[in-house]
Amino acid sequence: MAVTLQQSSASAVVEARRAHNEKLVRKADQTRATWFPLVILAALAALPLLQFTGNYNYLLHMVLFTASYVAMASGWNILGGFAGYISLGHSVFFAIGGYFSGMILARYGISTIITAPLAGLLAAVVGYLIGMVTLKVRGPSFIISSIALLMIARILFDNWEFIGGANGVTLPVNDLPVLWAKVPYYYAMLAIAAFTIWASYRIKHSKFGLGLRAISKDEIKAESAGIDTRFYKVMAFALSAFFVGMAGAVWGEYLTYLRPNIFLVILVSANLVLMSILGGKGTIAGPVIGAILIVALNELFVATMGASEINILGTGMVMAAGLMFFPLGLVGTLARKGKLPRVLNWD
Repeated sequence: MAVTLQQSSASAVVEARRAHNEKLVRKADQTRATWFPLVILAALAALPLLQFTGNYNYLLHMVLFTASYVAMASGWNILGGFAGYISLGHSVFFAIGGYFSGMILARYGISTIITAPLAGLLAAVVGYLIGMVTLKVRGPSFIISSIALLMIARILFDNWEFIGGANGVTLPVNDLPVLWAKVPYYYAMLAIAAFTIWASYRIKHSKFGLGLRAISKDEIKAESAGIDTRFYKVMAFALSAFFVGMAGAVWGEYLTYLRPNIFLVILVSANLVLMSILGGKGTIAGPVIGAILIVALNELFVATMGASEINILGTGMVMAAGLMFFPLGLVGTLARKGKLPRVLNWD
C-alpha cells in the first residue's frame, strides 16, 4: 500500500512538472516576436530597389558590412557565447574563407558566392583540427593559444608565395554597372547572416546546444553528467569557423583583392568578441545588436571626429559606459531584469 502511494505521489510530481514546463513554453512563445527578424529581413531584401531612384551604394555597403559582422559574431557566439570559450583567433578562419574562394576566382573564374559554402567547410575542418589541440586548455590559456594561432597564420600567409605573400592577390572585378556592382555580394552576405542566425537558434535549442551551455556553466559537472565535453567543444569550434569562413569568402571578392593585413588582424577577432559581449553573449539577438551598434558607432565617430585615434576613444568610452549599465550585454541584462522588448526576444 505504501509503495502504491509513493508511486502515485511520484507520478503526480512528474505530471505537475510537465504541466509547469508546458506553461513556461507557452509563456515564452507569447513573448517571443519571431515575426520581427523576418520583417527586417524582407525590408533589407527590398533595399536594393532604391537603386532605381538614385545612387545608394553607400547605404548598401554599410548594410553589407554590418551583415558580414552579424554573421561572424553570431558564428563566434556558438563557441564564445554558448560554450564559454573566448577566442581571439577567429580572423584566421576569415582569412581561410577569403583566400580559398578568392584563389579559385583568380585562377578559374568561379565566383566566391558559389564557392562560399566550400570555403566554410574548409574553415570548419581546419577549426576542428585546431580545436583538437587548443581546446585541451581552458580559460586564459585558451585565449593565449588563439592569439598564437593568429600570429602563426599571419607569418605563414605573409611568406606563402602561392597566394601572393604579403603583397596579396588582385581579384577580377565583375562586369556589372557601378550602380549594381554591389548587389550580388549584398544578397550573398545577407543570406549568410540570416542563415547563421537561424542556425545559431537551432543549435541553442538542440541537445547539442544544451550541452554547450552546461559546459559554459561548469565543465567539470557537465562531464560528470555524461557529456562528451571534448567532442562538444571541438564541434562548436568547427561550426563557428564555418560561418566565419563563408563570410570571409564573399568579403574577399567584394573588396576585389586579398591581403593578409586585411584578414589576419586581431582587430577583426576583437570586434567579434566585443559585439557579442556588448549585445549579450550567449543570446541569439545579442551579437546582431552588438554588430549594429559597433559598426554604427564607428561610422558616427569617424564621420564626426575623423579617421584618428580620437574616434576609437569615443567608441571605447561608449562601450565602457554601456557595459557598466548592462553588464550582461544589452539583451542579456534586459532579459535578466524582465524588461527585454518582444522584438529583441529571439531566444
